[in-house]
Amino acid sequence: MLTIYTKQQLALRNGQDKPEIWIAYKGVIYDVSTSRLWFNGKHYEHWAGQDLTEELKEAPHHESVFLKFKIIGLVQP
Repeated sequence: MLTIYTKQQLALRNGQDKPEIWIAYKGVIYDVSTSRLWFNGKHYEHWAGQDLTEELKEAPHHESVFLKFKIIGLVQP
């Protein structure tokens, strides 16, 4: 069973406040810490520690990009 995290807990995993770099997409939290594209918690104009569902509608890639990252848990609705 996946752990449920609050938006505040997710926000701390921004690559600045804590070493983990997490993002959420469609309510699922992914650990992108190993990605060189998320250096210091920033990927182009996107910042880690938040749900990027709306922002990624305009992304040049598909949601299949998340398959390479570990699922950490879910964002509390």
